Amino acid sequence: VGESEKLLVGQKVFAIGNPFGLDQTITAGIISALGREIKSITGRLIRNMIQTDAAINPGNSGGPLLDSAGRLIGVNTAIFSPSGAYAGIGFAVPVKEVNRVIPQLIRSGKLVKPGIGASLADARLVKRLGLEGVLILGVEPGGPAHKAGLRPTRQFGNEVVLGDVILRIAGKNVHSFDDVRTELERFKVGEEVTITILREGERLEVILRLTALDN
Repeated sequence: VGESEKLLVGQKVFAIGNPFGLDQTITAGIISALGREIKSITGRLIRNMIQTDAAINPGNSGGPLLDSAGRLIGVNTAIFSPSGAYAGIGFAVPVKEVNRVIPQLIRSGKLVKPGIGASLADARLVKRLGLEGVLILGVEPGGPAHKAGLRPTRQFGNEVVLGDVILRIAGKNVHSFDDVRTELERFKVGEEVTITILREGERLEVILRLTALDN
């Protein structure tokens, strides 16, 4: 197992997999770019991907991306291709992320994700309202957000009172649900995190202890 923090664009890499059922196939290329963002089939953004021009086709997913010393630096995951076949742009999950996730999968059979116990508004709604940050729509009774006193969006008759807006998590600005999820995943369930919110025009900081998401 190698490292993914010190990779360089132009570095030689090799991909091993089972493209189109042709098992034990190896292809060679370079790292084309680092820190790429791609959208998964569920619509979620996947950040910090390794981009490579090593030939990756259907059947390569889950196979290793190796450096020139044969060390694992990533797991091949997706390609960008209008035709569905190799077009010179492939993506791999960096080994740092693999090292974080695999022990949890082995231990519990699933990835335990940290959360704050709140439902958040779609970024398009926040933009229409002219707000910056992530609007809280609801809070789970007894959850971290509820215990920290975060306010949900409420309706009184025909009047809607907006809830707190999350501006920063642990000092990092957030603008969408994906941003919130990405920042929270840097922490473990049970850890405390500082969240900066906007409430009635005033910035406040609250500390809450992360809980495990149900899914």
